[in-house]
Amino acid sequence: MIRMHRLAWLLLTLAAGIPPLAAARSQASPASAQSSPTAVAANVVNPGQAELVREVAAATGKSPAALNALLDGAVVKQSIIDAMNRPAESKPWSEYRPIFMTPERIAEGVSFYQRHRALLEEISKQYGVPPQLIVAIIGVETDYGANTGGYRVLDALVTLAFHYPPRGKYFRGELKTLLELPADKLPGPIPDIDGSYAGAEGLAQFMPSSIRDFGVDADGDAHVNLTASLPDAFASIANYFRAHGWQTGQPIAVQADPSASAAPPPRYENVMPVTPLETYTADGYAPTARENPALPANLLTLEGANGPEYWLTFRNFYVITRYNRSPMYALAVTQLADAIAHGVAAVPAAQ
Repeated sequence: MIRMHRLAWLLLTLAAGIPPLAAARSQASPASAQSSPTAVAANVVNPGQAELVREVAAATGKSPAALNALLDGAVVKQSIIDAMNRPAESKPWSEYRPIFMTPERIAEGVSFYQRHRALLEEISKQYGVPPQLIVAIIGVETDYGANTGGYRVLDALVTLAFHYPPRGKYFRGELKTLLELPADKLPGPIPDIDGSYAGAEGLAQFMPSSIRDFGVDADGDAHVNLTASLPDAFASIANYFRAHGWQTGQPIAVQADPSASAAPPPRYENVMPVTPLETYTADGYAPTARENPALPANLLTLEGANGPEYWLTFRNFYVITRYNRSPMYALAVTQLADAIAHGVAAVPAAQ
């Protein structure tokens, strides 16, 4: 996922109305399998495998025979391709938001925070990333660890690297990275690693390139294990945000209240904000909370349940979209984090 994790890959299944599994529980119907232009059969020859093996062997010194045996053992699955073909982002915000902002998910997030408060707050202090944001990422990605994936990561990446042309280049890179990762960046043997239909794994749904670049062995056991180690998962999420420019103590987003004479909203571009907040205020989009008028901002327009919603988004919002490119994902994470923080504040720490 561009260094995506998954995590938005969970969104695909949820938004499609099928049970989540952090990245894939869907099975292809006969009709969809017949109509899909990228339909494949299991146990087929992987075009480009020989070239990939040569590259990995040259980079790592690993045996080409062992690499081929590993890749030959992968199973190409139509259900992975079918899940990839269900974009959640086609839904309006009015339908997307309720997937995550449910009383149950908020309550589970508060409970998760309370159970792991000491560790979360220790890592938050170390990296400068709010603990509720770490929890919200895990809540959106894997329902707090309940659904970390139902596919072998190897099967997912081989399927998408060799048999999914729309994103083949990206997934080939992720498969190559997986094969090149040193043992200390993996929770165990590659054939035994489970994850999403997009090849993301763990509580945080990291892709292999994100494990390589941002995975942290926070528990000191000489392995990055984002599924079984809470310290590793929490620290890796926080490290990801810090590395992408998280600004401690700065806002993420604030809703705007448009005036009757507000200028037409600009087309939203998912880029680092550069326009001062006061410019949008002058255009008729006043923030509903007090913020520094000099802060660089973008204006995001979404179709809410009661009509258009206008959101002024700041640098930290852009950082969340480095985790997942969808601005709706970033706003859902932001709102879930806020709800969790309010819930935690309402309950004494001793409880």
